[in-house]
Amino acid sequence: MYKFCYDLCQEILQSIQEDWCLDEMKWRRHGGVGSSRTGNGFKGSSSSVDWLGREMLEMSLKDSRPDQDDDRDSEPDIIDGMGAEAGHVIATTIGGRNGQPRQTVTYIAEHVVGTGSFGVVFQAKCRETGEIVAIKKVLQDKRYKNRELQIMQMLDHPNIVALKHCFFSTTDREELYLNLVLEFVPETVNRIARHYNRINQRIPLIYVKLYTYQICRALAYIHNCVGICHRDIKPQNLLVNPHTHQLKLCDFGSAKVLVKGEPNISYICSRYYRAPELIFGATEYTTAIDIWSTGCVMAELLLGQPLFPGESGVDQLVEIIKVLGTPTREEIKCMNPNYTEFKFPQIKAHPWHKVFQKRLPPEAVDLVSRFLQYSPNLRCTALEACTHPFFDELRDPNTRLSNGRPLPPLFNFKPQELSGIPSDILGRLIPEHARKQNLFMALHT
Repeated sequence: MYKFCYDLCQEILQSIQEDWCLDEMKWRRHGGVGSSRTGNGFKGSSSSVDWLGREMLEMSLKDSRPDQDDDRDSEPDIIDGMGAEAGHVIATTIGGRNGQPRQTVTYIAEHVVGTGSFGVVFQAKCRETGEIVAIKKVLQDKRYKNRELQIMQMLDHPNIVALKHCFFSTTDREELYLNLVLEFVPETVNRIARHYNRINQRIPLIYVKLYTYQICRALAYIHNCVGICHRDIKPQNLLVNPHTHQLKLCDFGSAKVLVKGEPNISYICSRYYRAPELIFGATEYTTAIDIWSTGCVMAELLLGQPLFPGESGVDQLVEIIKVLGTPTREEIKCMNPNYTEFKFPQIKAHPWHKVFQKRLPPEAVDLVSRFLQYSPNLRCTALEACTHPFFDELRDPNTRLSNGRPLPPLFNFKPQELSGIPSDILGRLIPEHARKQNLFMALHT
């Protein structure tokens, strides 16, 4: 691992040093950070970068997948997609509980919408009802229960993709597959962001507010009500209805109930959105890693490109330091106490108003800064974020989408979501016009 990190860092540092003199030029040319790997310019010297690299070479920064025996967080092997071809017919039975007869349901596969190490996701149509669904098919290890299925069965929230039912299927090779039948949502935040990039426009600020708020509301639910950490928040895992702009969090393949004192793998979460404590190899982290990822997503929507576009685990930390500056000893201790003795070059933080050179409301910049704190305990919680002034426009009953349609439901909280929340926070969370429609609020006001 040491040699791997050494070779990797030498390559990264050589590239950074070669482009060092271009940093300020790239800042002006591209209008902010994230435009390229070396575009996150910060003032310093090449010797400072050398020092940063040498210190990190001595750290056991994890940048490769752990052995599967270390933790059962490892994802199933990739499958060949058999059964997801257009026209393939899948018949299964559902129901049969509480004395009800079982019902046969037939799905006709239409086309693949996503593949990866998890398996394959394909769009299908229910022959009996005409309903369009998404079916996630993964190879199932017969020795273990599927964690994603267990978690999905616990969730019920308007900003989380719904599990309709599930079934198992087998092949001639006696392989067992789990099929999760999910509600179908046609778009993702990633594709919407790419659309605006193609036409050389920024996403309308109302959409940034809508998407970020709904992410936070979903996280407040899974963090506080269910005790789950998603561990892979990124634009590709945020589904969006393009007509209503309701957002739904999906892909709980990396999600886990975090238990204090119980170690977890640190090689988790997609790189651009990976919290610094994970890069430092922390194994006893908290749901605050999802908050960091949310900050990265929000910043990307505001910038039009990733804020921290690292090319490796170590390079990711370099990109973060370029913007946030060198973490203090106390901040490093909060991320991973094992690294408090390492000395880093003192690189100053890049002011947020220079990061976002486009004129933005100060509330937007303030919220990003609250998400992107080195110390996990200093990041705002998802619920606190929902009450932030950046979202006040969403609480205005006169606010409409750019197409003139009303906003999607944002305040249809269930009692479980609001239980134990102080009244002053409730007052900021739910606007007056929505309180009459909320049974919990009606009983507590």
